[in-house]
Amino acid sequence: MKSLSLTGGLVGAALVLVPPALAYAQFRTDWAAARNEMVDREIVAAGVKNPRVIEAMRQTPRHEFVPPADRAMAYYDMALPIGHGQTISPPFIVAYMTEQIDPQPDDRVLEIGTGSGYQAAVLSGLVKEVYTIEIVEALGRRAARDLKRLKYTNVHPKVGDGYKGWPEKAPFDKIIVTCSPEKVPPALVEQLREGGTMIIPVGQRYQQVFYLLKKEGGKLKTEALRPTLFVPMTGEAEKRRTVLPDPLQPAIVNGSFEDAVGDPPEPANWHYQRQLELVDDPKSPSGRRHVRFTNAEPGRGAQALQGFAVDGRQIKALRLTAQVAGKNIAPGQNLNQLPRIGITFYDENRAVVGDSVLGPWRGTFPWQIKTGRIGVPPKAREAVMRIGLLGATGELLLDDIRLEPADRP
Repeated sequence: MKSLSLTGGLVGAALVLVPPALAYAQFRTDWAAARNEMVDREIVAAGVKNPRVIEAMRQTPRHEFVPPADRAMAYYDMALPIGHGQTISPPFIVAYMTEQIDPQPDDRVLEIGTGSGYQAAVLSGLVKEVYTIEIVEALGRRAARDLKRLKYTNVHPKVGDGYKGWPEKAPFDKIIVTCSPEKVPPALVEQLREGGTMIIPVGQRYQQVFYLLKKEGGKLKTEALRPTLFVPMTGEAEKRRTVLPDPLQPAIVNGSFEDAVGDPPEPANWHYQRQLELVDDPKSPSGRRHVRFTNAEPGRGAQALQGFAVDGRQIKALRLTAQVAGKNIAPGQNLNQLPRIGITFYDENRAVVGDSVLGPWRGTFPWQIKTGRIGVPPKAREAVMRIGLLGATGELLLDDIRLEPADRP
């Protein structure tokens, strides 16, 4: 399970800000309380409704699937490193993907991308059998040991190429793909039962969308759900991508928010959106759309994020420009919680190597152009931009976000 996270590094599906309200006590006896608080705040409040899925999230000990060095962060809604450049996905992403396939007690489910084993563990109590495949041998073996130790007896892991599926165990009622291919693998379509459902993030390396696929009459019915961001995969599928990012031409996609996906529509190419509204307005600074973030609860996340490639050996600085307006913006739980555009840089191992911001802003002000020069750390190989109120209260409008190289050697 491989997805991007903000706090703690580009190590995860999703990039997430950790609310200060989730400052859990780090004692083993507090795991259940921490897990319940995380489920209430980051899963239920974010829109997951299926009671069986919510209960599975409350019962699955995520800390058991997190390496000891990061276990204190197990119940933050963030991805965490599990080694070999891969991550355990944030709890919200796990709950969201699980809810979308509508798991039933008699289902046989195939998961592609075992990772830590956490997604499989969540599925274990919801379905009859879980078959899960991991391409990285060391991760697959460790996940198998953990799943056996924790007595998830209906989970069957193996090491192999997940995009080839598990033909001898097919067909499957449901398939969850927790890594992002450029196209839907044909073998998985073949192994999906008639009437079955698959959820899969598909797209370019930094611009992906969750798709829900249903097999009806031997054909796939496809529904685009919402943008997402998973870390680069391991293996030949990643190497054979036909469209690759250019780390010498870092840029933001859909910075004017004109392109949308899903129903209701959300800005395409931006993921982990919270308390964001896509506004149709012919008076928008750029085009006919802009975004509005609103928040009345200090500390609550209101954000959107986007990843991009950048090579700090060649790109020494970035020029960042945006159109910004605000209404009654005030700090959240502390002065660090104010709206801004932040960029976090990561090295080739997805460890944080730097962080820069444009802003912050407060009060009430009309549309105006904000610009800044962002230095790029030499070790940077990729980055994530985060926009929004980021814990502040009030209303923030953004449009026409642009990013381009400012200096070269």
